[in-house]
Amino acid sequence: MTASAPPRVDPTIPARPAAMRFIMLAVLIDMVSIGIIVPVLPSLLGSFTIDRTAQAWWYGVMAFAFSLANFIGAPVLGALSDRFGRRRIMLLGFCGLGFNFFAMALAPSLWFLIGVRMVGGALQANVAIANAYVADISTPADRARRFGQLGAMFGIGFMLGPVLGGVLGDINLRLPFFVAGGFALLNLLYGILVLPESLPLEHRRTVSLRGAHPLAALRRLSALTGIGQLLWVIGLSNLATFAMYTNWVMYTGFRFGWGPQENGWSLCAIGAMSTLVQGFLLTPLLRRFGARSLALAGLASGALGYLGWGLATNGWMIFLIISCNLLSWTVTASIQSIVSNAADARAQGGTMGALSSLTSLMAVLGPVCGAPLMAMVSHFPAHDWRIGTPMFFCALLQFGALLIAIRHFTRTDDRQTLPDP
Repeated sequence: MTASAPPRVDPTIPARPAAMRFIMLAVLIDMVSIGIIVPVLPSLLGSFTIDRTAQAWWYGVMAFAFSLANFIGAPVLGALSDRFGRRRIMLLGFCGLGFNFFAMALAPSLWFLIGVRMVGGALQANVAIANAYVADISTPADRARRFGQLGAMFGIGFMLGPVLGGVLGDINLRLPFFVAGGFALLNLLYGILVLPESLPLEHRRTVSLRGAHPLAALRRLSALTGIGQLLWVIGLSNLATFAMYTNWVMYTGFRFGWGPQENGWSLCAIGAMSTLVQGFLLTPLLRRFGARSLALAGLASGALGYLGWGLATNGWMIFLIISCNLLSWTVTASIQSIVSNAADARAQGGTMGALSSLTSLMAVLGPVCGAPLMAMVSHFPAHDWRIGTPMFFCALLQFGALLIAIRHFTRTDDRQTLPDP
């Protein structure tokens, strides 16, 4: 692949609008199944530990193991999708999710639970493959909008899943995992019977698994014209996100005494705002401001949001901050479109897999950074401001990403990689 080569566009792309609807539904079902376990997973792990500090440490270990396996597996699966097509690799991912959820539901010990999460992480590259699927069926000018539509499906799934998981978790702590496994099997059946392939045979390429390891994928990603310091922006922003999600359920539990149901509703609110922004507001915002300005505004909004969550003294403040933090959900689609448009059409799977590797690397580091911070302050009383330290750390990371993005966009001519507004 030549780094400076312009994107190749499949001439059949404009005539394939139905494929977008198919992948959106697949992603929706996928995210519902993942979202179901979010509000109850820390509690399930806590059933194997002796106190809150141990729960925070071991939850970080489990999140680290899952993310490390995903970091290694995502570029391999992304490269394989460039060779064999997106559909087959997504079906493998659905199988991996189903196995993961059912095994977690039956987990007899802490180490079994961690091992199962590692296997699930290695097989779960659905996000990267879905992004490559969208790149296959979209023109460069449409990619930001369609990545936003895909992000809206993530939001809807993350809105419905945690609420369902919270309700089911109040009935039985392991019930949400069985239901999540059922959704994964439903998605597998849907993929087999309905989901079309997006990558034409003439756009497939021979890949070397020796070059599909995550470090090689990141080197190829950094070589794309016009990307530069955006990798640091993506990295720091994702590190903040994963450090926050590592601690969200434990933080709200320690701070406000929330259980699975309250956490389910808070995650539902996050999903609802993500859906509103990426599904309805992103296109007019892109048309009005462009991808770069929108990314900068979103990074600033995110930094303030983290700071607000860390300072919140009542549970209702969490929901207020979520509703005010609109622009933070524009960052991913805006920057992702810049990166995708810089890549060759034959390498969208590898590119999205490399992005997923970068995201997964931050997911590996997120628990390493976030869980110890939560464990260090877990003994403080709920009203002590220091218990918000993990959120303050996330705000600092996001602010750093903002400064780097400002420097990059003011020094680099990205005209060839920016989508038309």
